[in-house]
Amino acid sequence: MNHQNAYSKPVTLKNILKFAVPTIAMSVFMSFYTMVDGLFVSNLIGTNALSAINLTAPVIQLVTAVSTMLATGGSAVIMKKMGEQKPKEAREDFTFLILVNVVVGLLMCILGYFAMDSVFGGMGLSAEVAGYCTAYLSRYLLFTIPILLMNNFTLYMIASEKAALSLICSVAGGVLNMVLDYVFIAILHLGIEGAAIATGLGYSVTAIAGLFVFSRRKNLLYFTKPAFRVKVLAGAAANGCSEMATALVTGIVTMMFNWTMLHYVGENGVAAVTIIMYVLMFASSLYTGYSYGVAPMISYYDGEKNFGKLKKLVVLSLKVIAVISLATAAASFAATKPLVSVFARPDNPVYELAVTGNRICTLALFFIGFNIFASGMFTALSNGMVSAVLAFSRSFVFMLITMLILPAILGVNGIWLATPAAELMALALSIWMFLKYRNRYQY
Repeated sequence: MNHQNAYSKPVTLKNILKFAVPTIAMSVFMSFYTMVDGLFVSNLIGTNALSAINLTAPVIQLVTAVSTMLATGGSAVIMKKMGEQKPKEAREDFTFLILVNVVVGLLMCILGYFAMDSVFGGMGLSAEVAGYCTAYLSRYLLFTIPILLMNNFTLYMIASEKAALSLICSVAGGVLNMVLDYVFIAILHLGIEGAAIATGLGYSVTAIAGLFVFSRRKNLLYFTKPAFRVKVLAGAAANGCSEMATALVTGIVTMMFNWTMLHYVGENGVAAVTIIMYVLMFASSLYTGYSYGVAPMISYYDGEKNFGKLKKLVVLSLKVIAVISLATAAASFAATKPLVSVFARPDNPVYELAVTGNRICTLALFFIGFNIFASGMFTALSNGMVSAVLAFSRSFVFMLITMLILPAILGVNGIWLATPAAELMALALSIWMFLKYRNRYQY
């Protein structure tokens, strides 16, 4: 059958990149959604509004965490069933998990509105920044269901050999977001609320396209009568818990960065952290996109018990990530000042803080890619426990250690150095897990 052709081809760099390049480009454009908001907000409204976007990040990361868990965990479960030649079950599970996303999205939207005021009210923010936070998040939460569907449909399009379509949707959503940011903020003067609405509508492009795509029975995956299997939901949740943990603790770490910066520098420090996170997010999107692209292949070969292809895929992937790591680190070092100047003028005190921070944080780019791939690989192999240990240790345990120790010793520079130090510690753990489970999975 046609849908098996791509997985039946030899594992070569060319064939891997056919899967991965569209998802890399898609992931990069997805990272633009937040970055474009920051660009327009910082230049047209001010750095206080930029700080507000960062302060809402933990709540937004919660939405991302749940959708990522269901998307990555569900994709691994479903594609493994495809590899085991159980397409009917896979499609039933696919439909069931999409319905779960809709219900969860509705609940999260309602809970977010109830919790919003108490969250920002207890942070000791200025009235202006607190107002920006509430305005931005109140509009963002309206798009909770499209955001969950977007994350899921993105991965399922890739698994269904429609990575190019996924890329087109992401590009279209990114362009729409950019255009609407300008229209809503610069022309209609909707302020930070307009930025949130533009982002939500950008996300909705993939969500709406997915509803049409997966309604057609010509695809590898399509909507059918769902089978409500609690075991499948539990398996998807357990398998994707590492990605959920990563997103959740990213929000927690963001709060830690914000509180520490507020203590050492004030709200200018929060704005500087926001800029650095945009740079790291853009670079990390390359690794995340690659991992998403090859994940269905890993799951399929694992289900098929084709260990020769699995081993070659993993070896080539490590080489690709090494090249991307060197390229992104070099680019970030070289382009630090131009990157920062996009968000803050040189006469703004935020500028110097962000320039210094970016140069130090860029060291993390040598390690991040390997850590993201290791966690994603174990998720694709349906070993959610190992993936969760890697993700939780990297994103929380090691970050907590470095954030508590380094700023106390080095001050503000210690805050910036915390991320590279934590990623280096995570790399050591990833290597150990990789070697420990090598014989079991024969990669």
